Amino acid sequence: MALADSIALGMSLPHRSPDPVPEAMVRQVAQRAEALGFADLWVTNNTLDVIECFDSFTVLTWAAAVTTRIGVGVSVLVLPVYHPVQVAHVVATLDRLSGGRAILGVGIGPPQKYPAFDVPDERKVRRFTESIALIRAMWAGDDVTFEGQIYAQHGVKLGVRPTSPPPIWFGSFHPDAIRRAARLADGWMGAGGSGTGAFAAAVPVLREALEAAGRDVDTFPISKRVFLSVHDDGAVARAEVERWFATAYGNAALTGEGGVFGTPDEVGEQLDALAAAGANHLLLNPVTRYDEQVDALAAITGLGR
Repeated sequence: MALADSIALGMSLPHRSPDPVPEAMVRQVAQRAEALGFADLWVTNNTLDVIECFDSFTVLTWAAAVTTRIGVGVSVLVLPVYHPVQVAHVVATLDRLSGGRAILGVGIGPPQKYPAFDVPDERKVRRFTESIALIRAMWAGDDVTFEGQIYAQHGVKLGVRPTSPPPIWFGSFHPDAIRRAARLADGWMGAGGSGTGAFAAAVPVLREALEAAGRDVDTFPISKRVFLSVHDDGAVARAEVERWFATAYGNAALTGEGGVFGTPDEVGEQLDALAAAGANHLLLNPVTRYDEQVDALAAITGLGR
C-alpha cells in the first residue's frame, strides 16, 4: 500500500532558503502540489532570519490566490510575540479569501525570539494560552468580552470572521507542551530539526494525554515536518540537507538526526518509518530543487497516480 493511501501529506512552499526564491517557483510548487493531491501547503514563520524568508501570511495568501482547493497553513507562529487580536484578524482574512482553507500552527518558541519584539519572556505560557482563547473567542462572536491576566477586550467585533474557525495546531516536543496540545489544540506537529526517534517517543505521550482529555485519538492530526532531499545519487541528497542545516540552523550535525535524504527508495523507507511511529500527516519540506522534489515525492508516496 502506498503511503498516500494511509496518511495525509503536506508540502512546504518555497519560502525560506539560503538562495533567493523566485516568485514563479512559489506559484509552480503551489499549483503542482494541488494537482498531485497534496493535502496542504505550509510555511514557517521567521521575521528575523539568517537566510532569506518570506512573510508567512503574505506568501500563504499568494499561494491561496493561485490555487483553489489545497489547505494553507503556517507552522509554527511564535504566538506570544504577536497580539492575538491581530493574529485572529489576519488568519480570518486568509480563511475567508481562501474559501475556508487556513490552518494556524502555533508554538511558544525559544527565549531568544522575544527581545526583538519587546515582549517579555516571563509568563509566556500564560500569554500563549490566553492568546489561543482570545483568538477563538474573536472568531466565534460579534460582541466579544474577554478578561484575562494579560489580555482584555470589552464588547469588540473582529473586522472579518473566518468561514469557520480554522484548526489550530501546536508544535513542540517538550512533554508539558505535548500535553497542552492534547487539551487545547486541533492537531500537533513535530519539529523538522528532530529525528524519527524523538518523534516516536513523543507520540505515546500525546496519545495518552489525548485519552485523558477525552479526545478522539484516531482523528487527531499527528504530524511531523520533514526536511528532506531526494536524488538518484544519495550523496548529493545528503549534501543538500547538510547545507540546509548548516545555513538555516548553524548546525550541520543535525543532518543525520533530523534530515531525510537519499535515493527515492531510501527516502520512501524513512517516510514509512515516520508513519509507523504514529504520524497520520507528514509535512514534506524539500530544502532545494523545489519544483523537482514535488514530483519526486509524489511518486515516492503514491500521490497523483
